[in-house]
Amino acid sequence: MKSLVITFAMAATFTLLGREYHVSVQGNDANDGSKSKPFKTISTAALRAQPGDVVTVHQGVYREHVRPPRGGETDKQRIVYQAAPGEKVVITGSEPIKGWEKVAGDTWKVTLPNAFFGSFNPYAELIHGDWFGDNGRRHHPGAVYLNGEWLVEAAHLDEVLKPVSKTPLWYAQVDGVSEEGPQYLLNLASLRLGASPVIPAEKSAARHGTQLAPCSEGGQCVGFIRKNDWVRYDGVDFGTGTDTVEFRAAAYPGAGGQIELRLDKADGELLGTCDVSVTGDWQKWQTFAAKIKPTEGKKNLCLLFKWLPQAKVVVPANSTVIYAQFPGVNPNEQPVEINVRQTVFTPNKTGIDYITVRGFDLRNAATPWAPPSAAQFGIVSAYWCKGWIIENNEISYSKCCGVALGKYGDEFDNTNDAGSADPYTDCVRRALTNGWNKATIGSHLVRNNHIHHCGQTGVVGSLGCSFSTVSGNVIHDIHLHQLFGGAEMAGIKFHGAIDVVISHNHIYRCGDVAGIWLDWMAQGAQVTGNLLHDNVGGSGDIFFEMQHGPILVANNLMLSKGVSFGLNSQGIAFAYNLIAGPINNYLSDTRSTPFHPAHSTQLAGLYAAGKGDSGDHRFYNNLFVTPCKLQALDNSVLPCFAAGNVFTKGTQPSKFDTDALLKPDFAADVTLTEKPDGWYLDFTLDPAWATEQTRQPVTTERLGKAAVPGVRFENPDGSPCLLNTDYFGEKRSQTSPFPGPFELPKSGRQSRKVWPLSRS
Repeated sequence: MKSLVITFAMAATFTLLGREYHVSVQGNDANDGSKSKPFKTISTAALRAQPGDVVTVHQGVYREHVRPPRGGETDKQRIVYQAAPGEKVVITGSEPIKGWEKVAGDTWKVTLPNAFFGSFNPYAELIHGDWFGDNGRRHHPGAVYLNGEWLVEAAHLDEVLKPVSKTPLWYAQVDGVSEEGPQYLLNLASLRLGASPVIPAEKSAARHGTQLAPCSEGGQCVGFIRKNDWVRYDGVDFGTGTDTVEFRAAAYPGAGGQIELRLDKADGELLGTCDVSVTGDWQKWQTFAAKIKPTEGKKNLCLLFKWLPQAKVVVPANSTVIYAQFPGVNPNEQPVEINVRQTVFTPNKTGIDYITVRGFDLRNAATPWAPPSAAQFGIVSAYWCKGWIIENNEISYSKCCGVALGKYGDEFDNTNDAGSADPYTDCVRRALTNGWNKATIGSHLVRNNHIHHCGQTGVVGSLGCSFSTVSGNVIHDIHLHQLFGGAEMAGIKFHGAIDVVISHNHIYRCGDVAGIWLDWMAQGAQVTGNLLHDNVGGSGDIFFEMQHGPILVANNLMLSKGVSFGLNSQGIAFAYNLIAGPINNYLSDTRSTPFHPAHSTQLAGLYAAGKGDSGDHRFYNNLFVTPCKLQALDNSVLPCFAAGNVFTKGTQPSKFDTDALLKPDFAADVTLTEKPDGWYLDFTLDPAWATEQTRQPVTTERLGKAAVPGVRFENPDGSPCLLNTDYFGEKRSQTSPFPGPFELPKSGRQSRKVWPLSRS
């Protein structure tokens, strides 16, 4: 609370000469915005606010997209948007929905006129863009919420018509679009003409669009049958005049289909049809009979599969129909909402500088995919501008991104994914002509926010993130559903993070790639004092892609067991970290990527890694616990440097680590536990490590220069790095510092509260 009081005191100092506007759900936009006569909407206050003014919003739910038309003029003449101290203020991109009609089981539907959504219908829009992977299906930025938690979008209508399996699903159809049935119709085990022998379905002479699958009645069935698939059986004996055909078929709830029997080919003469209804499961077989035109002799029989006529679903014109599963509840009696707005707090134009967004609950936005080569929007977006402060907010349930510190939009948006480095390099060059420099772009402060349940990233930024600080945030449950893929998912994903500081954040349960992903041009960045764990992506806690350094990684707890970090870079310095997972060191990337003069966005050149060069890394005074093995560095092309590291049971040093302190029988037994008052790390360390090995402090002088750019490891302001405090802010010994993030722990088993931290 001490830091909050200081923050508000500073804001009051900055805005002493400005005016304070008040907003209340009980207000009126015709009022003057005073405390006694507040506005009703934040948007009205935004139209009035001038540099130096404060907009104070009082308790309630505000369903609007705030578009500040102007920003402040300097850091001390900014425009502040804040929740009234001690009051709960929600700004949301969703609307409550009633009028649900029961379809079957736990599935309900609601029909809305498209006019309800205005100019943006998130159920008609598709998520798309550069480096986006749809995994073979469609994705919409819309969402459905029950009691504040979102449901998962189904790929097909039949999925939402089935019983609920794990997470409840939703599905939408828009504006006269019809879906005439489920994706998969039925499985077929066999057929029989009259009294003739049974023909196994797998014995077809030809088939289109189907697959063979195991059959519970023996052999294989024809499975995964969809609309307009067909199978053909040659030389079928109809005898002297067969008029009946029987099928052994199975269909899951919500499925079922119609089999058309045709001569020779899919558009041949129609002999008859057979309707296959739901049997209860894909392997629960029943016999279905079809009457056909009497046929004799040996013929070629083609079976063409269609949706059942009664399965046809037609959406009324100019309407949106949303289906959703609500297990055991009536959605008309529960809080149910749907996304209607793309973002919650984002200006319409670039260059809106020096804005503060403080103390809100910002949620439920139909945000678009945010690649590095296009305009980037989150629930809250510092849109190609300078000097925003985003602090003490809860930011959650964004279909893609929570906070965006990103790029402007232009005619090249989402035209850059050509599978090589060149398109994004062109994007960087264009950005330089559009004001990408320290004087006009970046220098944002994102601190003490709770960011969670975002489909792509918690914090994203391409170029516009440069010179910023991201600190004190809790970021978790990011990209966990993994319905879509691509190359832009992480707790924090930055391109062009020049001189960015990522410090003292708690980042966990981020899926697919990494907790922190620094991609291209993070020259001068520092990643310090972060708690990272349970990040299940291929690069675990941190991924460095196409970096040339210098980048400092110090005093972090990297506890994800799958992978601690991935290196597809040069020039990274690791100091005083606790590293608990394996390391991936990639060698195959040969792209030519930029580097810069110190503390500058200007291009100094492109580094062509002709051999997939890796290395030039430094590992000093780190503590490695099982199952981490630093041997991943052994195949680096460029030399690496290591000293002062301790390797406990289950770990191994690299060939570069010639003075490693090896403790193969010492089990640190590091475990992280969540308790009611925070997260605790239990571990066993040996204070004797401080003297058993010659260990030197880590400084700018010792780290030297990153080989590719020829730039020193130093602070963003150009001052020397002095790593003289540990994870807790306690002073480090400058004669014999202790390895890992904690300075001189007690002997034996101990437990330390590692989040939240009480820091002076």
